[in-house]
Amino acid sequence: MSNTARDHNNEYQDNADRQYAYDFDYVVRRYMMRALAPFLSGGKALELGCFEGETTRLYAEVFDDLTVIEAVDDLIAVARKKVPESVKFIHATIETADLKPVYDSIFLVHTLEHLDDSVAALSRISNWLSPGGRLFVVVPNADAASRQIAVKMGLIKTNNAVTPGEHAHGHRRTYSFDTLEQEVRLAGLDIEFRGGVLFKPLANFQFDKALQAGIIDQGYLDGCYALGMQYPELTASIYLVCRKL
Repeated sequence: MSNTARDHNNEYQDNADRQYAYDFDYVVRRYMMRALAPFLSGGKALELGCFEGETTRLYAEVFDDLTVIEAVDDLIAVARKKVPESVKFIHATIETADLKPVYDSIFLVHTLEHLDDSVAALSRISNWLSPGGRLFVVVPNADAASRQIAVKMGLIKTNNAVTPGEHAHGHRRTYSFDTLEQEVRLAGLDIEFRGGVLFKPLANFQFDKALQAGIIDQGYLDGCYALGMQYPELTASIYLVCRKL
């Protein structure tokens, strides 16, 4: 489960094939918070991987007691400036962090696909849950409509392939509902709810261009969110709400 050979400081940099983050990513995460809202009950929260703190800011609006684990100290410095001083940051990896089982909500968002031993990590994370606490696992969706179109175009070999650009960004696998649910169960977690966030007909960079050009507006995004509830297997991200068995 060791991550010692990984260069986390390099993995979040843009590369020739792919940006690390798009404006569309932040759109998805705002809708993600809407989807998860019925399961958020306050208490102590833990975010695993914060990047530049945009999602941390969303969590801080809901939780007064928020702790963040991040492997890159430069990203912690950026995120700190966006959130209240009460947010606690720990410079560590999931594999090395030493935490107590006190967290009522743990967020593992677009991070599981980066981990070398995902099942072992999920099992470790489950030990940080308080009695009755929930783990929210969110990953990019291998079966997103845009990704399936890319496969039909010959740009990606299979839905669940890891592209060179994704691998350079630290991705080790790409999940669909079946593979994600299998790993969660192997880690000793029970699935309370499953869902998808935002029907995705376009690639991230195409969404960004359409948003910038005004081709897509808020009404269109709301429509994609509503359609994603009807067809979760075609969404940008899929999620599981989990509890410890």
